[in-house]
Amino acid sequence: MEAPPALDDVEPVPKSLWRSVHEDPLRAPEHIALAAADRFAAPAERWVERMGHQHGPGELARIAIRQHVWLSRLEGGAAGLGGAFTVVPDLAALAWIQGRMVFFVAAAHGFDPRHPMRPAELLTLQDVYSTPAEARAGLDGAGKPMAYQLMESRMQREQQLVKKLIKLVGRKMAKRAMLRVVPIVSAPISAMQNSRATTALGQRAEIYYGGDPTTLPAGGDPPALGDSAPPVAPS
Repeated sequence: MEAPPALDDVEPVPKSLWRSVHEDPLRAPEHIALAAADRFAAPAERWVERMGHQHGPGELARIAIRQHVWLSRLEGGAAGLGGAFTVVPDLAALAWIQGRMVFFVAAAHGFDPRHPMRPAELLTLQDVYSTPAEARAGLDGAGKPMAYQLMESRMQREQQLVKKLIKLVGRKMAKRAMLRVVPIVSAPISAMQNSRATTALGQRAEIYYGGDPTTLPAGGDPPALGDSAPPVAPS
C-alpha cells in the first residue's frame, strides 16, 4: 500500500498517558482526548500553515484522513503479530492515531486545533458522548479520582481498559477481537480492522467539520457552536 503525502512524524503514546489509562481505565477515552489535544494541536496548526496554500480545506482534510488510515493499518499489522499480548497496546496506539487525525481534519477546515472544544468533539465523533457539551463536562472531570473499590485487581482494571478502548476506536472491532489471539491470523485482521475503523471516523470528522450540519453524527452539534477562536487555515 503506497503512502499518501507525508504528515509530520507521529510520536508514540506517551508514558504519562499509559500510566493514566491504566490507573483510571474507566476514563481512558477522556485521558486520551486530553493528551491528544496537548500533543497534536500544534503539529496540526503547523501542517495547515505549511500545506494550506497548496490545497483547499476539503482536499487537505482528505490527505490527512488517507495518511492516518495508512498509519493505522501499518500499526495494526505490526501489533497484530503479537496476538493477544498486544491487544491493549494496539488499541491504545490506534486511538492515539485516530485522535491525531481528527485534530488535523478540524485544522484543515479552519477550526482552531487549540480550542478546548476540540477534544470534546473528538469524543463525540467517537460516540463516547452524545454531544460536545456533555463531552466537555466529562473532560473537566477527568482529573478527579475514581472509586476503585469496584475494581479490586489489576486484571479487572485491564479488562475495563480493553472494553473502553474497543468502544473508543470502533464498536465493530469487538465482534472479531478474538481472532487477534493467533499472531499469523491476527496481523492482517488487525490491519484491516484498524483501517476500516479509522476510515469511518475520518468520514464522520469530514462531515462534522466540512459538511452540511444537517448530516452531523447523531447527537452532534455544528462545531462552530463550540469554536469562538479564529480559524488557522490561510485565507
